[in-house]
Amino acid sequence: MMNAWPIEIGSVVISKAGRDRGRPFLVVDVVDDDFVMVANGALRKMDRQKKKRRKHLKPTGRVVTELKERLSQAKPVEDHELRTWLSEEEEKLVQV
Repeated sequence: MMNAWPIEIGSVVISKAGRDRGRPFLVVDVVDDDFVMVANGALRKMDRQKKKRRKHLKPTGRVVTELKERLSQAKPVEDHELRTWLSEEEEKLVQV
């Protein structure tokens, strides 16, 4: 099964499996073809990112470009920024 949207750094994803099922996350790093690192700034902070299988994540099709740019430039990202971006993205998803 191929997802319509790629899961890349900055992608907003929803967990499909595990204790965190249904929670939104931001992809903060790509490990390999099977795994990515996710964080949400609350349960999973930047210093304790969660390694998740891509197949356990549902892409929303949304990408936080500011996060993507800052991570690609190796600039620090704060947990409160992750929480802010996620809450903004959740509001957009609810409106759709």
